[in-house]
Amino acid sequence: MKLAIIGVGLIGGSLGLCLKEKLGDKIFISGLCRSEKSMELAKNLGAVDFADSDIEKVVGDADIIYLSPPVLQIVPMVKKILPYVKSGAILTDAGSTKKYIWTELKKILPENVYYIAGHPMTGREKSGVSAAKADLFKNKAYVIVENTGAPVEVKEKLMQLLRLTEANFIEMDIEKHDRCAAIISHVPHLTAAALVILLNRAGDDLESCLKLIGGGFKDTTRIASSNADMWADICMTNGAEISANLREFQKILDEVIKAVDNHDRQFIHDYFVQSKTRRDEILETVERKFDPN
Repeated sequence: MKLAIIGVGLIGGSLGLCLKEKLGDKIFISGLCRSEKSMELAKNLGAVDFADSDIEKVVGDADIIYLSPPVLQIVPMVKKILPYVKSGAILTDAGSTKKYIWTELKKILPENVYYIAGHPMTGREKSGVSAAKADLFKNKAYVIVENTGAPVEVKEKLMQLLRLTEANFIEMDIEKHDRCAAIISHVPHLTAAALVILLNRAGDDLESCLKLIGGGFKDTTRIASSNADMWADICMTNGAEISANLREFQKILDEVIKAVDNHDRQFIHDYFVQSKTRRDEILETVERKFDPN
């Protein structure tokens, strides 16, 4: 098996580490990174067997090509690599938005090159291959999009490899994925960033606020330390779903603001009770259904 990873950062690097750990010499992994330093680091860490800036050398003989750069770089990258991709090769990706990528790729992919859209719902606030972990995918949701046209046997070939990550695989319609990802992932990241910006606007109180920072602020803003390029691209490629959910979120905050202004303690109390009860139910359900540990 020959695997090419385009973008050997946190996600691509973690996949490489996992597969080398599980398969050893049964898989040969080539990698394309942004810089010479990243390429050397990826090789030294064992995420890839070979790394180069020459696209043809990286993808030319690959059975599977795993695309994990920021979302807006995926389609341009596919255009660059297509002249060197062999017949029967499988393209898959780790993009956090799916409809935009598939809409563009189906215009350019030849019939003998297959695309299976994927999204591992995992990550860390750190980025780059130095943050990669062999168990990053384990027990995490990993969406495989249902409707990108690859034959069953092609899909199974990819899944035999990806199952080694021990992720929890979920098949989902492409539009539903983008709607759900906006609620579960994209809006929370924007909200975490907003909380940091809110603190930064504290003016003369900023220094005093910093002295009070504890677990609550750290926990709710942890994901604000994520890669800016990645998140800017996500917002550009899932804008309609993100903005719709931000508007709904804004309505909820408006209701809370009104209740606070009116000293409506009962509304605020019920708001917290409803939130706590529902969160506890959700986490219990998720753990029971999807977490084998």
